[in-house]
Amino acid sequence: MSNNSLIKNLGVWGQRVENGLLVLLLTSMILLASTQIFLRNVLGTGFTVGDELLRILVLWLAMLGALAASRDQRHIAIDALTRHLSPRLGMIAGLFVCVFVAVVCGFICRASFLLVKDAFIYHDTVLGGQPAWVYQSILPIGFGLMSWRYLTHAARRARILLGKADPE
Repeated sequence: MSNNSLIKNLGVWGQRVENGLLVLLLTSMILLASTQIFLRNVLGTGFTVGDELLRILVLWLAMLGALAASRDQRHIAIDALTRHLSPRLGMIAGLFVCVFVAVVCGFICRASFLLVKDAFIYHDTVLGGQPAWVYQSILPIGFGLMSWRYLTHAARRARILLGKADPE
């Protein structure tokens, strides 16, 4: 198996894992919220940590959704300028945007790492005593992966501009 096919297979596998996690998280959120509403309205009770768990699941779902959007380059974009550029200038503008986004995600990754580190040092807890840093760890991981993805998108655009790769 060549390196290119191995990398492609790993990419396909990673995409399936991401999509599966998104489906699992969304399904879990819907079931938990529905159960919580039923228990409160019908039985007058509920899960003591249900609302807090839903907030954590929203955070994880948002980060995994942002990762999926960065993977497929289907993020929100303002392309008022790029529509009027030539294909080559559009590719150059896209290269700069990818580098800029990678740098911003890198800074946010560092800041969120410090947040998680502080939560670890100060023994912050959620969900009735669980360590908060475990649940917050999606932030530096997610932003780090997004930074990496945008760097790879930038590298691909640079290779296309240099004529070393074909645009797809």
